Amino acid sequence: MCRQSATACPVTPRPFGRGSALTVADRLMLMPDPRRCRGRRHPLACVLLLAAAAVVAGARSYAAIGQWAKNAPQATLTRVNARLLPVLGVRAAPSAATIRRVINQVCPDGLAGLTGADPAAAESIAVDGKTARGSRHGDIPAAHLLAAMTSDGLVVTQLRVPDKTNEITCFAALLRPYDLTGTVITADALHTQRNHARFLVEEKNAHFVFTVKKNQCATRRFDTSPLQAGQTRREVCWV
Repeated sequence: MCRQSATACPVTPRPFGRGSALTVADRLMLMPDPRRCRGRRHPLACVLLLAAAAVVAGARSYAAIGQWAKNAPQATLTRVNARLLPVLGVRAAPSAATIRRVINQVCPDGLAGLTGADPAAAESIAVDGKTARGSRHGDIPAAHLLAAMTSDGLVVTQLRVPDKTNEITCFAALLRPYDLTGTVITADALHTQRNHARFLVEEKNAHFVFTVKKNQCATRRFDTSPLQAGQTRREVCWV
């Protein structure tokens, strides 16, 4: 199931490590196109690459992304395989409306799975959330993202926290698709939950380092006695 909705996700998470021969464009080519074949003018990978390049260049809205794509030089449009106009012999960039429509239709779970790094070789993975700046639109609240990142700064995956809930409900869904055997998972005090600890130890065979604040009186009595042979590692950071 897709982590963003109740529908089936069209992409199986396929994390890529540093040594992967596939470029970002190659990975995006694996993404199923959610649009109907009729009337489709611009390749999906082209639209996503232009949107990503515009955001890296400083665009913070669909209008700004569309303006950046419109002003992109022909060399850039050729590299992303933009639509070719045979009569004029030039490349045409997708409009801002097309970019908005495509981004809203693309499965965010599948996109994160195709562009994420491989956590298999990571010694530790940090889980943290952040509200995307500039994502609030009118009455629509800002997007809050929960992400997992390796110790060397590579993003494994991320998902949007549904409105009217918090990061706690998304912790297991974020990490469940990946093999975390022997990996140390770190998170802030919000995720110092018994269910999270059981999930990591019993289901993922991983270790964890959670922060315990003074206002978490019951949790501060967490068992930190020396481990016996065969027991699972447990760690607590006291503040």
